[in-house]
Amino acid sequence: MSSCDNPNVDKDALMTKRQKFDGKTKVCVKCKENTGNIVVRYAVYCKTCFFPLIQTRFRKSLEPSVNAIPDGPRRKALQAKGSLVIGFSGGTSSTTVLDLVANSYFAQRGAGGDDGGATEEKLKGGTDHPRNAEKGVWKGKPAVCYVEVCGATPGEEDRTEEIHAIVKNYPAFDFIGLRLEDAFDPEWWNRVGGGDLISSAQSLGMDMTDEDLRFCQASTSSSPNYSPSNALRAYLSSLPTQTAIHSATQTLIRLLLLHTAASRRASHLVLGTSLTSLSVNLISGIAQGAGFSVAEEAKEEWTPRQEGSMVVRVVRPLRDVGMKECAIWSWWCGLHPVGGRRHLSNEGKNGIGSLTRDFIIGLESDYPATVSTIARTCAKLAPKEASDSTCALCGRPAQRDVQAWKARISIRSYQDAAFAISGNTKPPHLSEDEITKLIERPSNMPAPTGASYSLTPHLCYACHTTLTSRSSRGAALSLGQSATDVPLPMWVRSGVVGQEKLADDEGGGEGDEVMRRTKLTEAQMKEQIGEFLLPDE
Repeated sequence: MSSCDNPNVDKDALMTKRQKFDGKTKVCVKCKENTGNIVVRYAVYCKTCFFPLIQTRFRKSLEPSVNAIPDGPRRKALQAKGSLVIGFSGGTSSTTVLDLVANSYFAQRGAGGDDGGATEEKLKGGTDHPRNAEKGVWKGKPAVCYVEVCGATPGEEDRTEEIHAIVKNYPAFDFIGLRLEDAFDPEWWNRVGGGDLISSAQSLGMDMTDEDLRFCQASTSSSPNYSPSNALRAYLSSLPTQTAIHSATQTLIRLLLLHTAASRRASHLVLGTSLTSLSVNLISGIAQGAGFSVAEEAKEEWTPRQEGSMVVRVVRPLRDVGMKECAIWSWWCGLHPVGGRRHLSNEGKNGIGSLTRDFIIGLESDYPATVSTIARTCAKLAPKEASDSTCALCGRPAQRDVQAWKARISIRSYQDAAFAISGNTKPPHLSEDEITKLIERPSNMPAPTGASYSLTPHLCYACHTTLTSRSSRGAALSLGQSATDVPLPMWVRSGVVGQEKLADDEGGGEGDEVMRRTKLTEAQMKEQIGEFLLPDE
């Protein structure tokens, strides 16, 4: 039984569990005739009325965002600016959203010949139904995109063929199979139109031994045995906590889907995030420092860096449909999900995502209406100031002066000398020579060019915390990978190099002057002004 307080401290804080229905109400609240088959948030529905209920909630969430200019409740004909891509995981919710999209907007044209029965079936819903529109709602052929995550965990089964078999039941859709390691694959980056990377960007990595996340030339990327799979595992193994592994995996999946959608000139990326999963993502994201971009979790518009690219609108049309309703829809429609969210197994039982998910599912079981309240409340949140930049890693808005703010509110420990190199207050147990050695640029690090010397200024608070937050438990994976040359995803290499022009051939020339503050020792300062000092004699 859930509680809003500690019942061991305050007995009156225990919330009495409300019955899902009073036991007497067995008639459907919609038609008032049939016996109910399912209870949805204390309301009883029969099987006949359940399907229109879910379809109405689905279309109410999706259709206002279809047109290029959202017009709220639909009053105009639906005509999207580009094509459609559905992000598919194989789970119950994504299977449900694929079935709803296919049956609501894509008729099985030409499947039944020229007989009158086939024509009647084709026009089911009327000639004005979006499914029967001659031009269709979206341009081009829609696609279902699946990201296989078995590369992140050795021994995991590859489900690509199982997912492909499900998509074959919907002939109107193309199937696009991706792998999580594609985020580190230059060939995939070229296929989606990311462009060729210059030599310095191809092997660009980061040093995760300090909070500055300084750039370096990753030995993993320059090795002749380099492979995207090795780069992925090196990246995940370098993350400091179990929670960070799960958060990074979600970010990689999301960016792979977005770049793929942009390469197909898609105006919409539809995800099967149910109300339950949305509430979990909202609470988990806020707990990990993503409160500034909490609104992006429900509604998001992503702009690719490539010139002439179309804005991709991320839509979650099941955000008003709970996990239970999705399961009932799949059961009654004869759908066969293969399971999803396998990357949660990497997080362990004590990760923030796993703990939040267990709490929300228990809350939904005892108090179903509370879960929808979480989503509605978070939808009202907005940052005080607008963002003028985007995070290089997750692509979401980044708040201003995040590092200065973090430096003011953080409690830092000087037990590890590697974290005491900010150049501000001197740690009491470090000498001047020790501090100087720490802030010297390693030999495998490229020459600094302004802000490009460090990845930190290009990150949002949540991503920087994910990469630097420490835990006594540590990460689950341990491959012996050095934390001083961690490979970066392709969009990070491209974005940072494009913004700051790291390479000499992309920079402003040899004569450009670069300013950088460096803390000097007393001996170095004395040497600088030695010719102006009077002799001690």
